[in-house]
Amino acid sequence: MTFAVGSLEASLLEQGAVSPEALDKAREKQRDGKSLGEVLQEMGAIDSTTWARAVAEYFGLPFNERLPEDGDILPLINTLPINFAKRCQLLPVAQDAEAVLVATADPANVGPLDDLRLLLRKPIRVMVAPGPVIIDAINRVYDLASGSASELMDGLDEERLDLIATDLDEPRDLLESDDEAPIIRLVNSLLFQAAKDRASDIHIETFERALTVRFRIDGILYDILSPPKRFQPVIISRVKIMAGLNIAEKRLPQDGRIRIRLAGKDIDIRVSIVPTAFGERVVMRLLDKATTVLHLEELGLLGAKHEMVSRLIKQSHGIILVTGPTGSGKTTTLYAALSKINTTDKNIITIEDPIEYQLHGVGQIQVNPKIELTFASGLRSILRQDPDVIMVGEIRDLETAEIAIQAALTGHLVFSTLHTNDSFGAMTRLLDMGIEPFLVSSSVIAVMAQRLVRRVCIACRESYQPSREEMEELGIAPQRLIGRTIFKPGEGCPQCKRTGYRGRTGIHELLVVDDEIRALVMKNADAATIRRAATARGMNTLREDGADKVVEGVTTIEEVLRVTQEDLV
Repeated sequence: MTFAVGSLEASLLEQGAVSPEALDKAREKQRDGKSLGEVLQEMGAIDSTTWARAVAEYFGLPFNERLPEDGDILPLINTLPINFAKRCQLLPVAQDAEAVLVATADPANVGPLDDLRLLLRKPIRVMVAPGPVIIDAINRVYDLASGSASELMDGLDEERLDLIATDLDEPRDLLESDDEAPIIRLVNSLLFQAAKDRASDIHIETFERALTVRFRIDGILYDILSPPKRFQPVIISRVKIMAGLNIAEKRLPQDGRIRIRLAGKDIDIRVSIVPTAFGERVVMRLLDKATTVLHLEELGLLGAKHEMVSRLIKQSHGIILVTGPTGSGKTTTLYAALSKINTTDKNIITIEDPIEYQLHGVGQIQVNPKIELTFASGLRSILRQDPDVIMVGEIRDLETAEIAIQAALTGHLVFSTLHTNDSFGAMTRLLDMGIEPFLVSSSVIAVMAQRLVRRVCIACRESYQPSREEMEELGIAPQRLIGRTIFKPGEGCPQCKRTGYRGRTGIHELLVVDDEIRALVMKNADAATIRRAATARGMNTLREDGADKVVEGVTTIEEVLRVTQEDLV
């Protein structure tokens, strides 16, 4: 096939952006109104950035691989429907007194640009950017413009809310509500704000004369909203409908799931509703399905400890346990370990409750007690699947523990979790379950305890000199602070939502089961004895690892003391 001189196709060939064979195939495949660029990208013949750069050069327009973030464009997008912006892949990115700068992925499609010029009532200047970059920017900008739940609460029409609250004695009336109903917008706004604030949980708590909405952010609950008590049944009914639950049943606990798409991200929300003395209480756990599995070093494992864990997870057999309370990141650590050893020559199977992240190339089984698919029964079936590596979400009972140990003794590498306060207590917990000491000592190769501490906000943190009492409590010698800076939370800023902290990292203690530890386990030694033996040889405890993070400026003394207070002997 020949291409006209001066055409876009000819320009692509001149620039070497695409081969003639790919252009011929793309022309043959063009259908359903798709552009040449879309077909070439679907074929894998060209990536979005190369295509956008070539198009910009052909039309003589400026190209930018990243969109500028300066300029107040919120007033502009208030008049621009998000569906139109995404469908046409265009977005206003800046404005001045003369014109509006618009980013587009397809400057040849002049119709939407003309529509936008009429909509904004200003001349426009065009720049070219890759389509995915524009879509990502649209998601971020419209998410920012969505407002907060408290702002929506302030603007709700009291009269209309009263009407809905009165009419909602029958479930049918809520089902007939349209998407403009204030309660629907309020619940949607709560979900928007929770995702925007990086909340892991939404709590809707009912009291005698009050209704409170709280978000858990970085492990701490914050009050967000206090809607009037009379809206309680309406809000909870709306959540039930979204989760596919029975809105007429108010006496029994119910569990459900909501799947939403928010700012281009798939969010999986697990809903738990329990009856209390003053009405039903709701907890929603948000899981971002697009979240990538972290690497071990991103979890706070650094230096010698990281090297040791990396060696342990490459063993051919044995049990590696991760311990800590609920919400301490145990499963995330196991996912990071599996991701590191996940290669095509290994058969990795997990049994979990629930499956929090999807791991490519790993067989993941969801526990379902209703059909008698428990950790123990699932683990038995996994052993018939010729696995190399097995992950058991949690060892809860003797049966599961026995099967996991037998799997480790027969040449499998087993990862699992236990609910103990420290690494030393894991060995005695297995013995207390009824496992024979010789089985524990010969199968468990390492135990890692962990906690999550909040990172001090880099934007507003303040340096200070800790008192001698603080340093002694955390075990920091004065000479360690030479040339170092200790931080405390500042007054707060928009980046950290005025909390002084943003994000979390892990603190860890790693107990490697060597000959000395095995001998103590064989003697049924208690956790304190194992602790003394391990620390005498230089093993870092949770608090000592936390002190290292304080000295490095990652977290604060208060945070480490908060999460390790229960571990003091």
